[in-house]
Amino acid sequence: MAYYLTMSIENTLSINQLLGSLPPADYERIKSHVEDVTLDVGQILYPENEPIQEIYFPEQGLVTLISSVDGDSMMEIGLVGHEGVVGYPVFLGGQSSPHRAVVQIAGSAKKLPTQVIKEELQRGGEISRRLLAYTQALLTQVSQTAICNRHHNIDQRLARWLLSVQDCLNQDKFYLTHETISNMLGIRRAGVTVAAGFLQNSGLIRYRRGWITITNREGLKAASCECYGIVRQEYHRLLDFKDSTV
Repeated sequence: MAYYLTMSIENTLSINQLLGSLPPADYERIKSHVEDVTLDVGQILYPENEPIQEIYFPEQGLVTLISSVDGDSMMEIGLVGHEGVVGYPVFLGGQSSPHRAVVQIAGSAKKLPTQVIKEELQRGGEISRRLLAYTQALLTQVSQTAICNRHHNIDQRLARWLLSVQDCLNQDKFYLTHETISNMLGIRRAGVTVAAGFLQNSGLIRYRRGWITITNREGLKAASCECYGIVRQEYHRLLDFKDSTV
């Protein structure tokens, strides 16, 4: 099962779920500022401690919010896909962030100038409400990820993370190397190899030359910890997510 936002029937111009769920009048107000862009692997959508100039609404692909230590070691603190938006510090009144947003899986997005979003936040209408609701859901993900990294084993953490990636992409096959996963989860590559092997031997995923296929989603949920369910429930509560089959 994957999750979708309830979408306005009239607004089919965007396959990003946040934009797609807006009332037609709200989308029309910002439509002239929307730009279609390609997301390339490794592209930095905003760097650390610099002004956030654009807001991105991914349609395809995966963006990770990354925190680094001493400019070297790094760990993923949040995932954004077609259900969300990149640039949440702006919604909270900030101009920059101590972490960066990086494209991990190539795709596409709709981009808006930050100033347009700030004007909508000042307006206080439906766009503002949805952006702030999404921010609350994303912060739940960030905080629950920190708890998960502290209290759960590598098998559970990898299962949770793969489920989250599947939700962000709305597909059950994607390309991620062991090195990328180890960096994102903050664990050694050998640990990823062992955990992925366990999940594969359990019939939950297939992993070959970087290509991961989720073959048993319900089994993967059972192998995960409660953190996945807590986060998804919050997205559902705040953003009217609906269940569907991938």
